[in-house]
Amino acid sequence: MSAVPVRADGDGRASVSLAELLALRARVGRVRPQPLNSRALAAGQRSSRLYGRGMDYAESRVYQPGDDVRRLDWRLTARSGELHTKLFQEEREGRLLVLLDTHPSMRFGTRVRFKSVQAARAAAVAGWYAVRAGERVGAMAFGTCRQLLKPQGGPRGAVGLCGALAEWDRATRGIEAAEPLSEALARGGRLHGANRVLLISDGMSCDEAARGRLREMTRHASVAVLVVADALELELPPPGRYPLEHAGQRREVSLHGMRQRSEFQQALGAGQARLGALAQALGLRWRSLDTTADPLEAVTALLGARSPR
Repeated sequence: MSAVPVRADGDGRASVSLAELLALRARVGRVRPQPLNSRALAAGQRSSRLYGRGMDYAESRVYQPGDDVRRLDWRLTARSGELHTKLFQEEREGRLLVLLDTHPSMRFGTRVRFKSVQAARAAAVAGWYAVRAGERVGAMAFGTCRQLLKPQGGPRGAVGLCGALAEWDRATRGIEAAEPLSEALARGGRLHGANRVLLISDGMSCDEAARGRLREMTRHASVAVLVVADALELELPPPGRYPLEHAGQRREVSLHGMRQRSEFQQALGAGQARLGALAQALGLRWRSLDTTADPLEAVTALLGARSPR
């Protein structure tokens, strides 16, 4: 369904604007990343000099008894005439995985923008925030679009995420497809390496099996949930007639009586209420974000706060 008129591609209301996602970098740049609260350490928080694969070269020092001879620095040894050993710094780089809902229900909005556009804006903010904190960022779309963006670090990682968000938005227009949240979480759980997960959804795909999947995911990652909702899903609509569009067909809904308005609001808001209650029950950090709000505060609170909501 849609209540926002579709205009030109990338208008920032009914469709994702890549320019807007990239411009969010400046806003995030004014936010100071808080210490990470995750089950793994972020890059630079703590280091140890160890040997083995997956390590970054740190420095060389004079050979000491017990050093692994396979780590001898032969170039420095030749120049100095004295045995030297290479030291390596263990990689402890954090990784954020954004799980983005692309179901048709996300393409709905009565205030300012579609939920799908707000979700993309929130995901972009998360990407810029994560790379600024020294993390790699990746994303997985579920629902209509089922794509994966491998984690990357630095500005290139956030730019890649913004590009993927815009592309996924274009790819989902006019397509009807469903994927239960539990199945999406199962796919996300098979992606190794992420120590933080941000789920962005309106909750309409939330099924009973999602509870176990979310609980399983928390065993190896810190999970936060951002529930995107429209104003009509959060409060009773004022009495009146509402034009809606679904699958290319325009209809008008008449809402006048209290019971009629209440049932309409509960039906629209069932998903966000269900997902919010699930996150609350599992003790996950979560926030609700409507389509008119600035996603910066909600996203940075989820990624930087020390305690659940």
